[in-house]
Amino acid sequence: MNELKTDGVPPSGRPVVFGEVLFDDFEDGPTVIGGAAFNLAWNLESIGLGPLLVSRVGRDELGDRALEIMGSYGMDVSGIQADEELPTGTVSVKVSAGQPEFAINDRQAYDAIDADEAREAVGAIEVSLLYHGSLALRSERSRRALDALAAAGRGRIFVDVNLRRPWWEKASVLGDLSRARWAKLNEEELFELSDVPDSSPEGLLAAAFDFRRQLDLDLLLLTRGADGAALLQADGQSVVLPAMAVDEVADTVGAGDAITAVTMLGLVRGWDGATTLERAVEFAASICGLEGATTDRRRHYDDFLERWEGSGWETSSLGGGR
Repeated sequence: MNELKTDGVPPSGRPVVFGEVLFDDFEDGPTVIGGAAFNLAWNLESIGLGPLLVSRVGRDELGDRALEIMGSYGMDVSGIQADEELPTGTVSVKVSAGQPEFAINDRQAYDAIDADEAREAVGAIEVSLLYHGSLALRSERSRRALDALAAAGRGRIFVDVNLRRPWWEKASVLGDLSRARWAKLNEEELFELSDVPDSSPEGLLAAAFDFRRQLDLDLLLLTRGADGAALLQADGQSVVLPAMAVDEVADTVGAGDAITAVTMLGLVRGWDGATTLERAVEFAASICGLEGATTDRRRHYDDFLERWEGSGWETSSLGGGR
């Protein structure tokens, strides 16, 4: 398979993850730390990429809990800001037939990420790439903070589309994607953001290729839930894989974040597209067996790393580039 375009990603650098830290309040269940940005950063920490998470929590009990959880796991919390007025983010989660439904509160601490504080935290490191989602950009203040960091990414921006009504506008999301090199979205989000005249698997893939071409993305990762995922390249080639079977699905919260994390690992390590997606889908399946999006059991992640390293970190380079 031809190489993916990733040249210019310094393997010695650290990914910067920008976005929300919040707590998922499961109906009839626990309150679990989460948010797409947090989940991704946790996974990246667990697979050895040492991310810097840039977010904001409240000076409250949940904020203290978030810092304690991250610190005790060994995550760098120097990019986590504290807000005197706004609370740490919370989301009500209802799981139906294994699929999560979210009710997201307004005016949360992650809506007020400060640009100056963010620049100061990121200025001390070499940045491999900059990741952000959609939710934290619903506020102008956090959007200004992201814009301040975009230069640090040197065009190496990975956008994870997370459309949560009513907190997004199509033009704004497409604008964010226009400055990205790599992006991830699910099939429902593809329907929202582009024209998909044919919802068959072939039609969906064709629409995704067209969407990638219009945005001039080097790589588009399309997740399809129980139907698997696809990795679409700028040269017109693709990898399409079904989802892996899971003995007992606890929930699918965080499965997309897991796929994104391993895809980013593939970018940094120089894996080819097929290897990257195979490993990403396998890792995401393991997350579906957990309650919530992450685990503090390091062994869960180490098992994957040891197996991947044993078969060779390097396959054919995920190279090329603008």
